[in-house]
Amino acid sequence: MASPPTKQSLLHLYHSMLRTSQSFSSYNFRHYFVRRTKSTFREIQSETDPAKLAAFYEEKAKELAVLKRSAIVNQLYGGWRLVVEKQKPQHDRSDN
Repeated sequence: MASPPTKQSLLHLYHSMLRTSQSFSSYNFRHYFVRRTKSTFREIQSETDPAKLAAFYEEKAKELAVLKRSAIVNQLYGGWRLVVEKQKPQHDRSDN
């Protein structure tokens, strides 16, 4: 049986998943994965069973690897920004 992950390793995994979720260029994907990560870790927050925690950690570590690959592909083929996203200000040229 695998040893249960420490609270620090679970927090590190949580922050890694949030950081990776934020790296999606697509607004919808980005917000979906952030919400999903927060809700998943909120559900397991009060869990004390070491076997369940170990299984959860293993599953989410594999999911993090998939999430990283998906984020890279999304960045390569990202589309236009949506209206709800903050737009970068366009600077007009001043020839004064």
